[in-house]
Amino acid sequence: MKNLINSKLILAGFALMSLSTSCTDLATTEKDSEIVKSATGFTKVDPTKFLASSYTKLDAYTDQANIYALGQHTSAELIPPTRGVDWGDNGVWRTLDAHTWDPTHSMVLGTWNALNERSYNMNELLASDPSPAQAAEAKFLRAFHMHHILDFWGQVPIRQVTEGVNDNPKVMDARSAWDFIVKDLTEALPVLSKVGPGVANGAASKAAANFLLAKMYLNKSNYTASPVDKADMDKVVTYCDAITADGYSLEDKYFDNFTSAATKELIFASLAGSPQNRYFMTLHYGQNPSGWNGFTTLSDFYAKFDAKDQRTGIPAAKDGSKFSGIGKGFLVGKQYKDDGSALIDERSQLHLEFTPNVILAGANTAMGYRVIKYHPADAKNYILMRNGAAQVMKAEAQHRAGKAADALTTINALRAKRSMTALTALTDDVVFDEWGRETYWEGGARTNEVRFGKFTSGTGASKKDAGTILFPIPAAAIASNPNLKQNAGY
Repeated sequence: MKNLINSKLILAGFALMSLSTSCTDLATTEKDSEIVKSATGFTKVDPTKFLASSYTKLDAYTDQANIYALGQHTSAELIPPTRGVDWGDNGVWRTLDAHTWDPTHSMVLGTWNALNERSYNMNELLASDPSPAQAAEAKFLRAFHMHHILDFWGQVPIRQVTEGVNDNPKVMDARSAWDFIVKDLTEALPVLSKVGPGVANGAASKAAANFLLAKMYLNKSNYTASPVDKADMDKVVTYCDAITADGYSLEDKYFDNFTSAATKELIFASLAGSPQNRYFMTLHYGQNPSGWNGFTTLSDFYAKFDAKDQRTGIPAAKDGSKFSGIGKGFLVGKQYKDDGSALIDERSQLHLEFTPNVILAGANTAMGYRVIKYHPADAKNYILMRNGAAQVMKAEAQHRAGKAADALTTINALRAKRSMTALTALTDDVVFDEWGRETYWEGGARTNEVRFGKFTSGTGASKKDAGTILFPIPAAAIASNPNLKQNAGY
């Protein structure tokens, strides 16, 4: 397919990143695009092919960088230690951990590009005479991408296909963007298909729209700088209950969620890309498969778990089968080969033993507990939404609405499935910790920390400034579109 990149985009984007283009003008540049553009304007696309291509582009969420990095590396659940020269990468990971990024940070730009491009793609699809069902899916996908833009930057640019390449995209403020996203979802919801839980749920559905609506209302006060409204919290509960009504429940075995055996929780996943980044980015070089010896969790986060909690992990089988030397959940202490023999760290020549303490710079190869949710032996598709998270959303909304008994019932039902004892009371901190236990390393920790007022005080944040709650608009975008206003503090 043909793609023409306008000169404004080249100046705005290629100047900073040779392998990506600025999406300040929200133009598509990927090779698999079904778009045909001309110098005179927009040409309609094939809705069927373009929608399929749009689902393929969900693979951007499976990478360890960009979208995932902004949502997870910036939290107190994960640390990206530099080990010698490994993972130095000119400090891009360390600055995320320390909250010292600036408008030229490569992953701030990379995420901006990816999300704005995908959002604009849906405008093109909607302008190409889609069927009502295709239009509903496009509105869901546009809302999905836009809600990340709103979450990260607090403002959302939008270009219509009728606008020329030299027109500066309009920019919605936080409240306008929130309204726009919710409108997309509420219009799509009645038309989307009712789909029950399944490992191959890779398309928009009523359950997926209900999940995103619940998330939008749960975060509304943060996004729009308004007080928490009990009526909004009631809507969160209603949307989460609609997911249950579509047949979703909780897995009896927590780690089945991340395998081909998932049958009860999985709402929406990326069928493109692979969750293998999640185990490669954390496993040691000497393990099978050989990892990149990168990211670990922190000891104070691991300490929030009880040993009997299913979510803590499953020990390695070490039965000689492929990948059986690796457990699930948190990998702590001495590590072994598939046959049960000691795994020797080639650098230290000692039995490899993951230790709880880890430092951001100058870490040795064994520092830090590793995290495995997707296991190389049985990983399936990368999860974007699941019912376990929906149940924590419901409990939090009930708690914020002052419905203590209902909140306890909801959260204790979840805890019972995870082999945990019932709680007798909830506080904000208790609910926050349950978020961490249920959804750790799944990409949304930053948003939870912001909502609970913990983002600027978390472990590793050397810059504890309220301005860091939003990321800076990339310098290339600001230079290209004067309608964008830099976020405070940058």
